[in-house]
Amino acid sequence: MAVHASTRRERVRQNTLQEIRSIARQLLIASGSSGVTVNAVAREMGMSGPALYRYYPSHEELVEAVTADFFLELTEVMRATRDDVAYDTPSRRLLATCRAMRSWTIAHRAEFEWMFASPTSGSRELNSTSVRYRAKQDFERVFFDQIVELWRTRPFPVPDLSELRAPLREQLRAYSAAMEGLLPPEAAHVFLSCWIRLYGLLCMEVLNQLEFYSDMESFFEECLRDLCTMLDLEYEPVPARSA
Repeated sequence: MAVHASTRRERVRQNTLQEIRSIARQLLIASGSSGVTVNAVAREMGMSGPALYRYYPSHEELVEAVTADFFLELTEVMRATRDDVAYDTPSRRLLATCRAMRSWTIAHRAEFEWMFASPTSGSRELNSTSVRYRAKQDFERVFFDQIVELWRTRPFPVPDLSELRAPLREQLRAYSAAMEGLLPPEAAHVFLSCWIRLYGLLCMEVLNQLEFYSDMESFFEECLRDLCTMLDLEYEPVPARSA
């Protein structure tokens, strides 16, 4: 009996935690990051601020949990898209994954901006035990794992490490070691160059830093074409939509 009661209490608690994060998301979309306060969420929940602290002890922990939800949602979209073309060419899988990433970010601008620049302290962001950190790592692995698969099955061109500046060589070696050597330093350099360009472009688009481009989809496709060149893949345009 006690076990069942404990299970029910935990289920109720988890539902309340989910509702708190859902309301925080609604406030973010409606009012921006400044509108997501503990008191505002508590008011929408019909509870007091101190009562909400029993679920999230601080505003920072609430922000972290909500941000993790966004990363998890985007990760699932990218994985599902990748798996839909699991038996297709590596090029099509990668392009589909990247396009799914952009589609989600454009449809969820407030959420993506929050993911990119949410008000958390640097110490928590670097904490590998935080839910946000783990969710962000899973998100990045969707792209990383495909590059690893490419490297294993059809290695792409890489730079000569000796031609790179010494500090960069050391950083690449450290990154390769941190990723369990799945990519050697020179291949890691190609991966990071691709990822920085892809992720950076989306951040600039969502933050309206490229508003002088009237057709961002075409600009994004040019980015994908360049990524394919770097990875020695064939670029294929967006499939025509059926009528």
